Amino acid sequence: MTKELCHVIDQLSREKGIEKEILLNALESALLSAARKRYGDRTNVNLTIDSKTCNIDVYETKKIVDKVLDKDLEISNADVKKSFPGSIGKESVDIPLDLQDFGRIAAQTAKQVIFQKVREAERDVIYNEFKGKVGQILSGVVLRKEKNNYYINIGKTEAILSQSETLPGENLRRGDTVRAYIEDVKLTPRGPVILVSRTNPHFIAGLFKMEVPEINEGLVVIKDIVREPGERTKIAVYSTNTSIDPVGACVGQKGIRVQTVTDELGGQEKIDVIQWNKDERLFLVAALSPAKITEVQLDVAAKKAKVFVDEEQAPLAIGSRGVNVNLASRLTEYNIDIVQNLKKTSEKQEDQPTAEVEEVKKEKEQKTVN
Repeated sequence: MTKELCHVIDQLSREKGIEKEILLNALESALLSAARKRYGDRTNVNLTIDSKTCNIDVYETKKIVDKVLDKDLEISNADVKKSFPGSIGKESVDIPLDLQDFGRIAAQTAKQVIFQKVREAERDVIYNEFKGKVGQILSGVVLRKEKNNYYINIGKTEAILSQSETLPGENLRRGDTVRAYIEDVKLTPRGPVILVSRTNPHFIAGLFKMEVPEINEGLVVIKDIVREPGERTKIAVYSTNTSIDPVGACVGQKGIRVQTVTDELGGQEKIDVIQWNKDERLFLVAALSPAKITEVQLDVAAKKAKVFVDEEQAPLAIGSRGVNVNLASRLTEYNIDIVQNLKKTSEKQEDQPTAEVEEVKKEKEQKTVN
């Protein structure tokens, strides 16, 4: 029996990822509960399990007295001298009980408690494992969709991906493999709940960390990232090594690295990799890419910027529905006002004769005729 018990404990430990000691403690607690129930909920009934042999010892601890008033809790000195001579002179004695005498009800109680303890231990293992992974990216398979939530199989448990945390227009199907960012892990009465997202800006940062070795090695650092899911992302990077181009490292040869990230997002979202600069003016110019800026006027105290662009560059600077300028504003923490240059219009006006010049010409023409 003890060999079989040890085998079951070892098997559960491997399958559930729970330490053997935790399972033994759970079993010990379960059997103790059953034993005490069998003997009228007496608190002096005890049980231990040997961690190496899995041998189970059940015993009742009785106080040694001259005259017994409660036979369930006490034993006389005479009986101790007769049956337990090794305990003479002690205050109490441990008397072995027959484990097989628990009965069906006690065994069922033990089974229920074991199941509960194992489930609690399993929940703790899952919670502790994924609590340490908040901020990381996981990969799983879509199992089902219920009440605007996708349930993703991630091995030992399921993650919840809300429809609101998917990309615009994204429709996941059962069996699809999907990546997502772990936003939070909560421990509820029903067990750990793992909440993931595909719209979080750090999801993009995580994808770049997976694709760009220089980021993992600390040679390239992601300074900040802002995002409008499904439309555009701006990621500011800098290098801790002057010989490494941070933007080039993230973009990759022929754009392969940034393209891999874009493909994970369905190919719809544009990604601007920008070199962070402590010079706020230069950083702001870079943040408004792909637009070309002609002049920047900064009000550092008010965190306002007036940016001048040529007529054909204005739509690029502003972006569709103002996305580009809004993202640049969030990235730089400046309130940006895009101003269109009037230089070309002025040049055209200079080429045209003024009213005064026209009047002088008319006077000369009249004199010539006369």
